[in-house]
Amino acid sequence: MFGRWKNSHHDQENDQLQPELKVNELKTAIGPLSGRSLQYCTVACYKRYLEARNWNVDKSKKMLEETLNWRSTYKPEEIQWNEVAMEGETGKVYRANFHDRHGRTVLILRPGMQNTKSLDNQMRHLVYLIENAILNLPEGQEQMSWLIDFTGWSISNSVPVKSARDTVNILQNHYPERLGIAFLYNPPRIFEAFWKIVKYFLDAKTFQKVKFVYPKNNDSVELMRSYFDEENLPKEFGGKAMLNYDHEEFTKQMTQDDAKSAALWGFENKLQHAGNGYSGAEVAPEPVSLAPLAG
Repeated sequence: MFGRWKNSHHDQENDQLQPELKVNELKTAIGPLSGRSLQYCTVACYKRYLEARNWNVDKSKKMLEETLNWRSTYKPEEIQWNEVAMEGETGKVYRANFHDRHGRTVLILRPGMQNTKSLDNQMRHLVYLIENAILNLPEGQEQMSWLIDFTGWSISNSVPVKSARDTVNILQNHYPERLGIAFLYNPPRIFEAFWKIVKYFLDAKTFQKVKFVYPKNNDSVELMRSYFDEENLPKEFGGKAMLNYDHEEFTKQMTQDDAKSAALWGFENKLQHAGNGYSGAEVAPEPVSLAPLAG
């Protein structure tokens, strides 16, 4: 009996050491890093890429290297609000002023409020807000939640399939394990045709995180309420709070966050060129929290 307990205890220790060993193996495989790549590749970052590839070091290495290449050219951490503010005028995507029950940052997406035509600018706007959501994660939390409101959505104003695929690819490939849950609230029946195409772009892990909620389906409503306090949840999502997007106020918040991000990544000088009525140089950076980097 004691022999069995000893073996079991030994197995538990091995299980606890396994992630650490895999992280070290991936870190060695990636090799020496410098600058922002070194800053990006925290232990938590390595774990997310390993988790996304079922702890296969070779596949995780390939995935992480592709992200590092993407970040070095796209430079998502350098996007400033004044560059994408026009995309945000209708509040089609914005960071909510509440968290879910797990402390995750919440992004609210309202595809029916689409106001522009440039797919590249729309993508930069979304990437900016993903980075911003990560910047505002509380310590110890790695993931964000998405609430998607379909009010006003139709096939005529829906994003092209290619754009949807590109969005999914960026989220899955360059922000692995950052999405905790996504609730699609009361999508119209015609959305099913669009979803049948888009769902094939999702990997199994992401697919499991996407939940449909219908007001008349109690099980789906209860599932969403298990993630959100009804007092915080906007009425558009079946809650009690008033959803009121104030673009000017949100611009002030984002400009302050730009200063925090610049201090975190070390490019404060770029903020002096910010425009759109709110120069980042005029905003005193708040103390930088130890929130996880956008990895």
